[in-house]
Amino acid sequence: MPTIKFTQDHEWIRVEGDTGIVGITDFAQEELGDLVYVELPEIGKHFSQGTEVAVIESVKAAADLKAPVSGAVTEVNASLTEEPGKVNADPMGAGWFYKIKITAASELDALLDETAYAAFVKK
Repeated sequence: MPTIKFTQDHEWIRVEGDTGIVGITDFAQEELGDLVYVELPEIGKHFSQGTEVAVIESVKAAADLKAPVSGAVTEVNASLTEEPGKVNADPMGAGWFYKIKITAASELDALLDETAYAAFVKK
């Protein structure tokens, strides 16, 4: 079963082997409101943990999607450029943003599990 971890910036990463699938949490999409634009990263580009990877714009605000771990982008969810509302409809499923080849698996240890994230959001 894949491991899912969360950041305090409201990103999630589902880890499958050395690949991570990344998106924003349901809490984040609710806070942002209806998404109107998504700028996805370039395939092959390497990002360090915590750096800006993608841009999200909603009717309320613009936000940066940051890399939960270091790695290289291997795939993007291109359908989001035409249908950013997929993120609102299914943030933990069809609304994923990109896949990353994880280069520093130890960075996952610093992320929150589901219980810790739920407690963090309640604060």
